[in-house]
Amino acid sequence: MMSDVSKSSVTDSTSSSLLAKSTKGATYLILLQIGSRALTFLVNQILLRFLSPELLGISTQLELYSISVLFFARESLRVTLQRQDDDDTAERARRESANPSQSRTISKKQHQKTQEVVNLSYIAIGLGLPLAFLFAALYIRNADPLVLETPAIKASVNLYIFATVLELLSEPCFAVGQQQLLYGTRALAETLATFTRCVLTCGTAVWASKTNTSLGAFPFAIGQVGYAVILNVLYLARIGPFGSDAPFSIFIRPIHSTSASLLWDRFPLARLTLAFNIYAQSIFKHILTTGDSLLIAAFTSLQSQGAYTLASNYGGLVARMVFQPIEESSRSLFGRLLHQTTPSSISSDTVKVAAKSEKLKRTDQAAEYVRTLLRLYSLISIAVVALGPPFSPLLLYFVAGSRWSNSDAPSVLAAYCYYVPLLAVNGILEAFVSAAASPAQLRAQSAWMVAFSAAFAATGVLVLKVWDQGARGLVLANAVNMTCRIVWSSMFVSNHLRLQGAALSYWDALPSTGTMICGFGTSWYLKSIEKTFFKSPWHALHGVAAAGGFGLAM
Repeated sequence: MMSDVSKSSVTDSTSSSLLAKSTKGATYLILLQIGSRALTFLVNQILLRFLSPELLGISTQLELYSISVLFFARESLRVTLQRQDDDDTAERARRESANPSQSRTISKKQHQKTQEVVNLSYIAIGLGLPLAFLFAALYIRNADPLVLETPAIKASVNLYIFATVLELLSEPCFAVGQQQLLYGTRALAETLATFTRCVLTCGTAVWASKTNTSLGAFPFAIGQVGYAVILNVLYLARIGPFGSDAPFSIFIRPIHSTSASLLWDRFPLARLTLAFNIYAQSIFKHILTTGDSLLIAAFTSLQSQGAYTLASNYGGLVARMVFQPIEESSRSLFGRLLHQTTPSSISSDTVKVAAKSEKLKRTDQAAEYVRTLLRLYSLISIAVVALGPPFSPLLLYFVAGSRWSNSDAPSVLAAYCYYVPLLAVNGILEAFVSAAASPAQLRAQSAWMVAFSAAFAATGVLVLKVWDQGARGLVLANAVNMTCRIVWSSMFVSNHLRLQGAALSYWDALPSTGTMICGFGTSWYLKSIEKTFFKSPWHALHGVAAAGGFGLAM
């Protein structure tokens, strides 16, 4: 009886440890995003004084190229590697509590799993090499003539190829850091790499302006190379010694295992199969995620592309600084909470009952985690929707100058504020889906993604070609796409929790009626006096005071 109590206490502590590590990881990632976005924001304010909307549009296309190569090369493998159950953690804790002499054997098994992670990460490098050259060739072949006339465009593309491949080379170290929950290492590496990119990009652009040298998008390419170099150096400096102190390597090595089916003694077949299923689904997800960039590049001018890029960068600051890091750490947490099984080596009925109880407890924790985040997101979203649209023109006037405030960017930014809540909700729900869905369910999601892609493309063509709404209409197409994904994911989460014996009420995640009335009332009032903000500083202060009153009421 005492033994059962001991086992239960160990599993309880394991769950608490996972939540604690996830919270710590989310904190690191949020600080990373705040720091990197603050640096990027400051650099952009300088660059906007030297860039035209057309040149910003070209830099966005090159960034889309890099993002696409990296996504198709590594995203499915990253999701697969995060979907590791926590059986070994719990079993190791139980066995060490009962017999400390077994800890060395279990530790060896953990190191084998780390080697599996390292080996699989090299697949991303192998996929990325041909994709980098293929996508670059397609970009040059289909680029607008104005793009091809941009100074140093081919040199810029070549540097982006080099930087993208170099960034992929850091994937083995990144995978080890994620598996060992070394969030501090990732935060340090990405922060310093981002700082280097900002300094190089800004410095090169300012130098070119002072010397009247036309470099086109070359400053962005230089910055991207600097980012990749620093990322590799710091990951090797921090993760390399970590591997040398343990029996695994950051290079591909054979895995000596009798319990797993391996391809060429190096790659676990179970994870390869899962990665393949996720890869098929990720293709549609990437199209939906970056489809706005693809559509606007195909149907609008470079000037409109620049205005949309500026507006989406400012509008997405909250999503990238807060929501994205929480989504990443949540996906890892869900992967551990929702994939615990009873060790096959234990046959005791008492232990099996305890394991079942622990599984239900973990599922309840996951449900409560989702509900809490959704409620937090709803409060943030009310503030964004109430304050964002009225202050968008004033914000762009002060941070980007009159050239940008007189373009389409303010109206696009105002529309984007209504899109941010959808980004937040979809992120946490899809993090749950990616961690909990079976291969068959992932294939079903892929099929639905085809339908969502069709709806997004149809809406995009309608608002861009038929209604001629430009960049603002593209936000509407994104909202349609995101709403479809939220509906599917919310149904999946509810059904999965119900089948596991837990429950989640989305109504409980909504803010109070008073909070919503306060938000809508503030939004209506600020919109009614929005046009007076530019008349005098006192009118602008009037709006700020109203916003402050809303904050106090919240």
